[in-house]
Amino acid sequence: MQARFLGITELVEVPSVAVVVDVMRAFTVAAWAFAQGAEKIVLAESLDEALALKTRRPDWVALKDGPPAPGFDTVNSPGLLRSIDLGGRTVVQKTTAGTVGALAVKEASLVLCAGFVVAEATARLLRARRCDSVTFVVTGEDGRADEDLACAQYIARRAAGAGADAAEFLRRADASRAAAELREGVRQGAHPDDVALCLELDRFPFAMVATPEDSLMVLRPHAAPSPTDEASR
Repeated sequence: MQARFLGITELVEVPSVAVVVDVMRAFTVAAWAFAQGAEKIVLAESLDEALALKTRRPDWVALKDGPPAPGFDTVNSPGLLRSIDLGGRTVVQKTTAGTVGALAVKEASLVLCAGFVVAEATARLLRARRCDSVTFVVTGEDGRADEDLACAQYIARRAAGAGADAAEFLRRADASRAAAELREGVRQGAHPDDVALCLELDRFPFAMVATPEDSLMVLRPHAAPSPTDEASR
């Protein structure tokens, strides 16, 4: 498998297959939302769009980066989201980097959103789809966020069938600028457990696939093929 690792601003053409990585915290939050029962996640282009969607559908759950704000139900924190029952609900998510990255590749034939919590499931889906060329979108810090790059590189190795010691990749993420800012309270709307939750390798058994639906980009969980299924292909 040929893998490219690009920042959002480096995307000059539509990739065939894109894996959009945001470890801290957009797609860790998305995975937790599905674990808490959410049916789907609408990736909003702006705060105004998120609020407009929430106004039209008051039953939807809107969340954003940063501190709580009027019109939004919660913030982009896995530590805070894990206590919310989202059974059957639709979540509207707008973040600084993750949702921007996913929308930047919305015309790709396959768009996966990922973090460490769904790393192996994502790799399995890439293997099952026999993806020859994959563009990993490193969303944080203009493509330089080491937590996102480490996760992308780990998934790429697993998708290619190569062995990989997850400990080193997780260590890089734990030492990243984003992790430090979360621990030190630089980033608002955070929970003390957020870093640890973002570094839980393979916490969830599903991948997350984003597809256009009725002019919106919608993220849904996708069961990863089992090793037995992969072996039979």
